[in-house]
Amino acid sequence: MFTIEQLTTFLGWCLIINLSILLISSLIIVLLKTQITTLHNQLTDIKTDKLNILYFQYLGNYKIAILVLNLVPYFALKIMR
Repeated sequence: MFTIEQLTTFLGWCLIINLSILLISSLIIVLLKTQITTLHNQLTDIKTDKLNILYFQYLGNYKIAILVLNLVPYFALKIMR
């Protein structure tokens, strides 16, 4: 079984890794938008307007998942200590 300290450390690292992935994904989408859109358009035949919506839905859903699954439990365990 894990201790509270081990779970807190684990969730802290999960939070750092997931925030890094979110930051890198956001930067790639913002800085390389035309190249990414062209590539995904060729691969999936989804229109550019729809791809932009899908990108922001992905980023928003990922951010919510990070908050719910990493940040809130991390703070709850910090408070419990």
